Amino acid sequence: MLRRNILITGASSGIGLGLAREFAARGRNLALCARRLDRLTELREVLTKTYPEITVEVRQLDVTDPSRVHEVFEDFRSALGSLDRIIVNAGIAGGGPIGRASDEEGNLALLRTNVLGSYLQCSAAMSILREQNVGGHLVLMSSMSAKRGLPGPLATYAASKAAVASFGQSLGADAVGTPIVVTTLYPGYIRTEMTDTSGGEIPFIIEADLGTRLLAKAIEREPGSAIVPSWPWKPIAATVRLLPTRVVAKLS
Repeated sequence: MLRRNILITGASSGIGLGLAREFAARGRNLALCARRLDRLTELREVLTKTYPEITVEVRQLDVTDPSRVHEVFEDFRSALGSLDRIIVNAGIAGGGPIGRASDEEGNLALLRTNVLGSYLQCSAAMSILREQNVGGHLVLMSSMSAKRGLPGPLATYAASKAAVASFGQSLGADAVGTPIVVTTLYPGYIRTEMTDTSGGEIPFIIEADLGTRLLAKAIEREPGSAIVPSWPWKPIAATVRLLPTRVVAKLS
C-alpha cells in the first residue's frame, strides 16, 4: 500500500533528515517536526524546490511536551488531510554511567526524550490512526543497543531504546486484527551528528546516505521488525544475548 502522507519526528538532522530526503524523492508528502525550526524551514525550501509536486509541512516540536505532541500531530493531519505513516524517530544520545552525580541530569534528559517522548508520540499516533480507521503505518526507531543491556556510559541509552522496542512490540500486538501496521527498526551504526560527537573509532559504521536508504527500504516493506543493515548486525544480535556478563562488561 502506498503511504502518501508521512510524518517524521526528529527530522532536522541525522536519520530523520535522511528519511525526509528519501521519501521526498519517492514523491511523498511530508510532515516534519523537530526542536530546530530553522533547519526544518531550510529543508522544506530545498525539498519543495527539488520536488515541486510534493507538499512539505514543518512544525517546531519538543517531544517531551504532552499537549504539544498531540497538538502538532493533529495539526499535521488537518494540513495534509490524513497521516498514512508516522515515524517515531526523535531521540538523543549521551548520558553516562548510572549512579554518578555528574551524569544524572544527562541521563534524565535522555530518558525524558527517548522514553517519555516516544510514549507521547506513540500515543498521539495511535489515536490518529485508530480514528482514521483506514489503515496506517506506525514506525518506531529503536537501536541495536536495545538488544542487550550495556554498561557504563551506554547503560541509560540502551535501556531507553529497549523501552522503545517494547512499545513497538506492545503496539504491534494491540494492532492485530486492525488495519494498522506497526514496525520496530533496529539500526546499527549510521554516521550522523550524534555518532560524530562520540569520539573514537566506531565498528561497522555506514555512511548516512546508505543507512537512510536501507531504512527507507525496510520501512516500505512494513515488517513487524527489522535490523538495518542486516549484515553484520543480525548475527551480532543473535550472539550478544548469549554473552556472559563479564564479556559484556568490556563493551563500554
